[in-house]
Amino acid sequence: MELRTLRYFVAVAEELHFGRAAARLHMSQPPLSRAIKRLEAEAGAPLLVRSPAGVTLTPVGAVLLDEARALLGHADRVRVRVSAAAGVATVTVGILGDSTDPGLSRLAAAYRRSHPGVDIRVRDADLTDPTCGLRAGLVDVALTRAPFDETALTVRVLRSDPVGAVLRADDPLARRDRLRLAELGDRRWFRFPPGTDPVWQSYWNGGEPREGPVVRAVQECVQAVLWNGTVGVAPLGHDLPAELAVVPLVDMAPSRVVAVWNEGDTNPLIRSLVDTATAAYRP
Repeated sequence: MELRTLRYFVAVAEELHFGRAAARLHMSQPPLSRAIKRLEAEAGAPLLVRSPAGVTLTPVGAVLLDEARALLGHADRVRVRVSAAAGVATVTVGILGDSTDPGLSRLAAAYRRSHPGVDIRVRDADLTDPTCGLRAGLVDVALTRAPFDETALTVRVLRSDPVGAVLRADDPLARRDRLRLAELGDRRWFRFPPGTDPVWQSYWNGGEPREGPVVRAVQECVQAVLWNGTVGVAPLGHDLPAELAVVPLVDMAPSRVVAVWNEGDTNPLIRSLVDTATAAYRP
């Protein structure tokens, strides 16, 4: 069994969908399906049960998934140790968003255990650059939120979070169970500085041009709501001051937590960190 084929299988087993797995692997679906069929032939038993809705693991597939993860993890550690011997055991991680996210804490703990010799450097980015300095070469990999311009980047989705409108607690709409974007159309929203990724800007403005104060950091967003009654958007479950309320937005797409790195970068430290993050951020 080739490591590459095992990586294919793990992607399908984690996504439980050939189309999503193919997108994650940056390949088309037919060769992925053929590779899994060859793997099943080697295993001598079905690994997946296919249906129009996706796939499920067979008991044999569940065993192989555990073994494949362990084997791929070991292979990555071998690459990392070789890199360390060559003097390149450093990776810089860009972080944007909630640094108290339990997924981030689990990732840090798991990566320390599996890669004790790697020096992890962290760059905390503001809201003006959703890739945390990746395009500028300031970081090797970013843990951030999509959507943004993905040109020449590789993106792995780690989790999706529903979002809500952030309002002052004394706002009449703050007592609602849910809201639609149209109900906030006459409000002032916070905006990002000129030159900010337009895909990123559009998402946090609910897909519409908005008027309102320019902000660069999460705390500036919070203060804009507190002082001016500005509308913000945030993932549900974030810790906010008691003076604020978050009301779910039923017609806004979830915010995707992602790992992103430069397309074609083969640094094994990045691969191992992203694979560890995939497990750490799993709901």
